[in-house]
Amino acid sequence: MRKSHSIIQVRYQETDQMGVVYHGNYFTWFEVGRTTFLKEMGYSYKQLEKENIMLPVVEVNCRYKEPAKYDDEIIIETSIKDLQGIRITFEYTIIRKIDEKILAMGTTTHAFVNKDLRPVNFKKLHPAMYEALIKNF
Repeated sequence: MRKSHSIIQVRYQETDQMGVVYHGNYFTWFEVGRTTFLKEMGYSYKQLEKENIMLPVVEVNCRYKEPAKYDDEIIIETSIKDLQGIRITFEYTIIRKIDEKILAMGTTTHAFVNKDLRPVNFKKLHPAMYEALIKNF
């Protein structure tokens, strides 16, 4: 299983008055992780969109274990959890770098659709990328 690692620093604007990261920011971090994952495979969202492929989020989940705080250096570990038909599910682990403590874990599930939001058979349209995705999970 291939894993991608993105590193970010928690910014002040991502926290509340107590210096704790607002829960919704984890979903932004998931996007950072999946964008990095795809780029490392040689693909980008921009490229997919040019080829009339969109990946809207159809389901999201996050389990918070311990809060991230202002100025923490965070590792976003991303991998593919599942790839079936017109759906792909990415899995994320949010880790505080200094002590390698797992702060949160989550998933996002996406549908392969065209710009009209109609499901597409990604395996038929892009067999090379589909095979690359299969090999990476």
